[in-house]
Amino acid sequence: MNLLHANDRRGEYPPSYYAATRTAFAPLLPLTGAVRADVCIVGAGYTGLSAALHLARRGYSVVVLEAHRVGFGASGRNGGQVGSGQRNDQDDLERVVGRENARRLWDLAEEAKGMVRALIDEHAMPVTFRPGVAQACWSDAQVMQTQAYADRLRRDYGYDRIEPLSRDAMAALIPSGVFKGGAIDHGAGHVHPLNYAIGLAQAALRAGAVVHEMSEVTAITPGAKATIRTAQGQVTADHVILAANGYLGGLEPQVAARVMPINNFILATEPLGAGAVKVLTEPVAVADSRFVVNYWRLSDDNRLLFGGGESYGWRFPDIIRTVRPALLEIYPALADARIDYAWGGTLAITMTRNPCFLRVAPNVLSASGYSGHGVALATLAGRVLAEAVAGQAERFDLMASLPTPRFPGGAGLRWPLLVLAMTWYSLRDRLGL
Repeated sequence: MNLLHANDRRGEYPPSYYAATRTAFAPLLPLTGAVRADVCIVGAGYTGLSAALHLARRGYSVVVLEAHRVGFGASGRNGGQVGSGQRNDQDDLERVVGRENARRLWDLAEEAKGMVRALIDEHAMPVTFRPGVAQACWSDAQVMQTQAYADRLRRDYGYDRIEPLSRDAMAALIPSGVFKGGAIDHGAGHVHPLNYAIGLAQAALRAGAVVHEMSEVTAITPGAKATIRTAQGQVTADHVILAANGYLGGLEPQVAARVMPINNFILATEPLGAGAVKVLTEPVAVADSRFVVNYWRLSDDNRLLFGGGESYGWRFPDIIRTVRPALLEIYPALADARIDYAWGGTLAITMTRNPCFLRVAPNVLSASGYSGHGVALATLAGRVLAEAVAGQAERFDLMASLPTPRFPGGAGLRWPLLVLAMTWYSLRDRLGL
């Protein structure tokens, strides 16, 4: 079974709110015949499209191969949150790579957020960046930890955009009243993820990159001139970039050993009208403090977009039954609200939750495994990959220095081991530990 085809119709976006409200983007022709390029990129999500844009700007000939449509994978299905920092916090990074490199990684992540906003503005993309991401804490201990970390970022990294929220202040923002407090990061934000992906594709095309949809890569033959094959054609390229994230499958075993696909899900209610203020009183996004994170925001037409729940097999479960209990735990008054859209997608995680930057061969680079923190970091990854292709590998090497060990058990056992671990963390969430 291939995740590219397990839950979706060939060449069609999932029936999501994002797909229903996407900007017009005509299908691009599949690859046919044999073509030559300086760089071939596998995957037309944020990483691949950003790499294509930045390489084309440098004068490289670029061909992007996408199995379905631009933004088909996690890039077009996610919660749209553009978060601060790396996936792991600065305390963890300092322990792993030292204070100096942790600072460089923080600066890269800040650059990544700025990139998203700058690209939207520069290319007049059909998407609005809305500031504000709140961290909603279920326990007093988590409130203390969240606010202490905000103090630490202010003191040691000069980041003063995080506002602590008391229990009353959090209740004023999220009127459900179930949270003990938290914080809001005014330097983070959220976007329409599919329209952002389409905006990146349009920018890359204008810069001179060639993008082929409906062009699933079936094999890659390495070498000084690599050959990348699809059902109807092939590309010969000096460099290859693997940017398929959770949908890479078995194309590259070195990446597959370190990056595991998992599934996550989102519901969209009917428009809530004036009742939207009982969900959120400001147009911010929210993530809660549970290990299996719940995240939500209001759409432009006042629907609640609520994400959560995970699965680890090929097939998606009943999405409404998976996500709705968590939604109603926070918003019981929405018990009768109609669910208009329910969709899932496959992202990728690593053992350490650090992104996986890997030089598979001298001329084959990969970036993936953003572990739920990919809107900004995947965009930055595209720029960093372009730099590395051009011979400026310092920032690629910094990201590649983050440990991303192989999953234990190999391909056969990593799934059941992950399910066992995630079941334990889910139990901790339910017990409030």
